[in-house]
Amino acid sequence: MAFQTVFQRYELKYLLNEEEKQAVRRAMAPYMKLDRYGRTTIRNLYLDTENYRLARRSLEQPVYKEKIRLRSYELATEESTVFVELKKKSESVVYKRRLALTEKDAMRWISGEAPCPKESQIAAEIDYFLRYYGPLTPAAFLSYEREAFYALDGSDFRVTFDEEILARLAGLSLRAEPGGFPLLPEGRTLMEIKCSGGIPLWMTKILTGRRLYKTSFSKYGTAYEKLIFPQRNAVKEICISLPKEAVFYA
Repeated sequence: MAFQTVFQRYELKYLLNEEEKQAVRRAMAPYMKLDRYGRTTIRNLYLDTENYRLARRSLEQPVYKEKIRLRSYELATEESTVFVELKKKSESVVYKRRLALTEKDAMRWISGEAPCPKESQIAAEIDYFLRYYGPLTPAAFLSYEREAFYALDGSDFRVTFDEEILARLAGLSLRAEPGGFPLLPEGRTLMEIKCSGGIPLWMTKILTGRRLYKTSFSKYGTAYEKLIFPQRNAVKEICISLPKEAVFYA
């Protein structure tokens, strides 16, 4: 099966309540259709440095940022197809490169146990990233329920709705079931508009009519704020409260 491997587009995010979501869905009906996968559970394994350099950089909202993750659209096995994805954002434009591999090959590659079994420009870019930031290890598991819609006019305009966004710091494997700490407020949906050019007039009308405004929301960045950072602070506080001898021997 052929997969799209290169993306260059704008990704605009909105947090919607249920009423707003349904209003957008009604406005979309004449122009968009749910893709053939329907409602899909997406699993992501984010990689980071020992001091979470990539997550902290993302939260600073710089002009340029980048991250790397493994993604699966099903409960993976060793031979399942997963994606190693390198995602960069510069001046509001998102650039994504991804490579399809078996889960076993992908994990061996990103852990440094074996080279990438596929030679390509994308593999070379990811290799450079791994060397530049390395060593990288799995830092967080995120899963969510997604509905993705494509435009009936054949354009690249897409809209996705993500719900039940869950994160955890254990069970870091694409072979694991979803589960974890909820990152969205109760009753909220994360809508993403993805396009390489302008937003269609009909979508602009529903956004302005409903006063729906863009928001900054990073799934991995939010996981860092709500799970990783508090955990790191708790460890620091314990170390500070311990006698120096105990910290030395810990």
